[in-house]
Amino acid sequence: MLRKLMCRTPQGLLAIVNILGLLLLLFYNKELDKKIIISVSLFMLTVYISNLILYKISNGDHYIFLVVSMLTSIGVIMIYRISPARGLRQIVYYGIGIVGFYVTYFILKNIKNWSKYTEIYLIASLGLYIFTLIFGTRIGGATNWIRIGGFGLQPSEIIKVLFIFFLASYYVNREKYVKKFGSKTSYIFMALSYTYVGFLFLQKELGTALLFFLVFNAIFFVYEPDRKLILFNVIGAAVMAIAGYFLFSHVRLRVDIWLDPWKDLTSRGYQIVQSLFAIASGGFFGTGVGLGHPEFVPEVHTDFIFAAICEEMGIFAGIAIMMLFMVIVYRGIKITIQQQDKFFRIIALGITATLGFQAFIILGGVIKMIPLTGITLPFISYGGSSLISSFIALGVLQVASEELDIEQEEEHEYRVQEDN
Repeated sequence: MLRKLMCRTPQGLLAIVNILGLLLLLFYNKELDKKIIISVSLFMLTVYISNLILYKISNGDHYIFLVVSMLTSIGVIMIYRISPARGLRQIVYYGIGIVGFYVTYFILKNIKNWSKYTEIYLIASLGLYIFTLIFGTRIGGATNWIRIGGFGLQPSEIIKVLFIFFLASYYVNREKYVKKFGSKTSYIFMALSYTYVGFLFLQKELGTALLFFLVFNAIFFVYEPDRKLILFNVIGAAVMAIAGYFLFSHVRLRVDIWLDPWKDLTSRGYQIVQSLFAIASGGFFGTGVGLGHPEFVPEVHTDFIFAAICEEMGIFAGIAIMMLFMVIVYRGIKITIQQQDKFFRIIALGITATLGFQAFIILGGVIKMIPLTGITLPFISYGGSSLISSFIALGVLQVASEELDIEQEEEHEYRVQEDN
């Protein structure tokens, strides 16, 4: 029975990967620390049980949560290898994220009419933006953190979810707004959407601004009936890119580093050059966990964790991570296409686009395909705000997938009754 459980189910495969990761960490640490063993064992138990619970209570898509569990496991293993203290904190963040996932799941299922609160999503987002600008802490050139006691919170991670809800509720209620504002409706909507991006520019959080812009355009391209406005958005993107380059010195710096990091590899280009060295030194199979030197890459536990994974686990592990994100995008698009409820259809598209674009932006930056922006790799990078908000978004996507199955079952039952 145990053999069947461990080897013939996706949850069993996940448990095996986590056990191998624990053994690697024990070999790396070379000390039998009870605190570490208990923490990692609780993490593995949480991963396994949370997947089983979801399988029992939800008839929606189970594969996305499995893929996310695999990504989180890889992230925890690598973060712990880089910094055991941060690794243990990431396990705590993961536990809070799982609670956030299930709380979001049950709230969304038991409260209806989420599409009616367009103004509330907008006001809450703007309130968080203003609060961040007034009371925010400046880190890495961006004013994007709120410090409360010994804890830090990144409000833009919460606004990310509110923004998707705002876009979805607008398009569900678009006819109502057209009756109220006439032909100016789309322009007002665009102005409000660009306000989200504008606040991020003011905070100098340019990576997140780019992410919001891409998510907005993905939804706008699909649902906006006035097609000429899509051209305006392309022009807007060009204007923002040029304005960002000339207005912000760190944007110019990142573009210069992207074009030629070798020109000043001991200072300005040091981070990206060390990242490229780390990826190259890992080869196909990596140096082995604990045998590389990820500490040479600044901020390796957040923005550059992909470089550390490639160094110690190999290029094949890096390719596997990219493919796991592609599976998430594929499943998310499938949910979007088949979902009958318009609000949750747009929500599914927005969350899928967010996860896909965010992974592309940071992976592209780390391998020098595009200019680097300060943004985390979803479910893998160290950080409580990013991990918890990603799990909340995942809870919303889970509900969107589940409604699809309920409707399919109802349709199936209806067809069976017709056949009889």
